[in-house]
Amino acid sequence: MSGRIPQSFIDELIARADIVEIVSSRVALKKAGREYKACCPFHDEKTPSFWVSPDKQFYHCFGCGAHGTALGFLMQYEQLPFPEAVEDLAGRLGLNVPHEGGASKTAGDDMAPLYAMLARVAEFFAVNLRNNARARAYCESRGLLPASIERFQIGYASDAWDEVLKRYGEGAEQRRALAVTGLIVERERGTEGHYDRFRDRLMFPIRDTRGRVIAFGGRVLERGEPKYLNSPETELFHKGKELYGLYESRLARQSLKRLLVVEGYMDTVRLHQAGLSYAVATLGTATTAEHLRRAFRLVSEIVFCFDGDRAGRAAAWRALLNVLPEARAGREIHFLFLPEGEDPDSLVGREGGTAFEARLATALPLSEYLVAQLSSETDLSHADGKARFVALARPLLEKVAAGVYRELLIERLATAIGTAPLRLQEWLRRPDGSAADNAPPRHATAPRAQSNVSERVGRGSLITQAIALLLHCPAAAAAATPNQRHALAQLAHPGVAVLSELLEELLARPALSMAQTLERWRERPEYARLCELAASEPLVGDTLAAGRELTQAIDRLLDAQLRGGRLEALIDKARGQALDEAEKLELQTLTMGLSKTEGTSRGP
Repeated sequence: MSGRIPQSFIDELIARADIVEIVSSRVALKKAGREYKACCPFHDEKTPSFWVSPDKQFYHCFGCGAHGTALGFLMQYEQLPFPEAVEDLAGRLGLNVPHEGGASKTAGDDMAPLYAMLARVAEFFAVNLRNNARARAYCESRGLLPASIERFQIGYASDAWDEVLKRYGEGAEQRRALAVTGLIVERERGTEGHYDRFRDRLMFPIRDTRGRVIAFGGRVLERGEPKYLNSPETELFHKGKELYGLYESRLARQSLKRLLVVEGYMDTVRLHQAGLSYAVATLGTATTAEHLRRAFRLVSEIVFCFDGDRAGRAAAWRALLNVLPEARAGREIHFLFLPEGEDPDSLVGREGGTAFEARLATALPLSEYLVAQLSSETDLSHADGKARFVALARPLLEKVAAGVYRELLIERLATAIGTAPLRLQEWLRRPDGSAADNAPPRHATAPRAQSNVSERVGRGSLITQAIALLLHCPAAAAAATPNQRHALAQLAHPGVAVLSELLEELLARPALSMAQTLERWRERPEYARLCELAASEPLVGDTLAAGRELTQAIDRLLDAQLRGGRLEALIDKARGQALDEAEKLELQTLTMGLSKTEGTSRGP
């Protein structure tokens, strides 16, 4: 069982992450002053009420109340549990997730020997390529430059049945690792032993988002079948989830905005070599929903690029069918078709990267490709053809999650057949299968009868104000004096314990942002309330002013405590004997003063 993820790592993760980049890869954000806004991805709306603050590293929707940090967004949008959200964000940043309790054995520990074996074999293949004149000549004939070969760690598997087995399979554990990772194959029944899976092939290591080799793809040098041979499904490798070249794409560009999805290893390498370092490839399988979810966690635009032949067009249609459930507002999906007989490898080699990239401007948006394909199968000049168009469109639309994108897609389809969108929606609702039109949005949450949280919170009590100041400006904690902190810790008012602990924590471990502070309290019962305060408008605009406000709030709390003690003493005295005029005046003043103190007895 994995140990707990250290809080120090969560701090580092939040410090390195950019919430604007993470959200914008899934939601179309627009700059609005110092912040960004969009229509909320968690409920249907036409007027933007979803805001992302780069200063706070925090998002908030004033419509449905959704809010949180970069990790919170991944959890809510991708419906991930906290550990998986941490893994996702860490992978995006190229970080390994540590776990406390090194003595306990984790799943990662179990896989470590397998990763190590694959890494050793990948290096062996790379050395083989450098030492084999025939394999090097093949790479040159395909236009592969030494820098690209090194970057993708391309290698060569010798034309031998047991080279890898002999070199790396000396012991039982080593042979097990080779077998589990698919590098060797068990001989047929009646014959003991194993043999190498890959022989006389150019080898393409497949790496995960952390750069670890998890599998291989092998291509024959001349003629032979199969032309491409992949590692089998293993504990480390699931071809329906991985994209070849994704690790290299993320290394090449600090901020990925687009992915170009092609079909082959060579296509990917040649495109990267020509400057299109956002190219990736599926691994001998059709594009899957998991491919798309992984891609859309990183970018907001995907361009599918297919060979200009019948097989390429068939692959494009399969990709469209798989991508429809992932289509929604904020995501762009395009289809690029190359000239007949061309593939990305050959075309980019002949015309260069600039000319090839210019072709992306001609890529069809998903909606246009869908309309073109359906129109090619029907005759829209008469009613029968239009009815067939609607019948073909219905099961496809049922794949699309309800929301803005689906409504716009219906509008486009309605235009294609010359009818009103409402009329098309009515046809789609008929008993022969349109219940999906009324399905709730995939990520919808019920809107609360609540407007601006900051209006509801207001300035609040002195304790609330002090906590809000620390959330919005963690550096303000340094303004509190040791005497103030000591006296504050002695107060018994509800909420003071939270304020005091927050203050001491920020002094012991300064936070760089509000998001860091909030993540430290995620598992505490006060977390939801702190997020509400985080969504409110800051009381002041800079650290110096926040420090002054904080010390004044603490002083007023302490003063109220002293006056409260004096008030209790006067009330006790009044029960036993009459107060003199001065004491009566003092009692009245204290009573009025405490009533004006902003709810010091309330929690945060």
